[in-house]
Amino acid sequence: MKIIKVISQHRRDFKAVFECEHCHETFVREGYDDTNFHVNVIPLIPCKSCGKTSPDTYIPQEPRYPDWMVV
Repeated sequence: MKIIKVISQHRRDFKAVFECEHCHETFVREGYDDTNFHVNVIPLIPCKSCGKTSPDTYIPQEPRYPDWMVV
């Protein structure tokens, strides 16, 4: 999965449009904007359509705010 567009964000909670790198199916999902979510959670989200996860070449996005910052 990869994030296509962030729809809304309040503090670190966000809602975004995700896209599967394999079948290009898109869906809306909520998430938490920290390094752990971008590095460890997003690549392991299975696609609802094809069931595959992100390839090994997945490059995570940086969170909007550094992890140490209280938002």
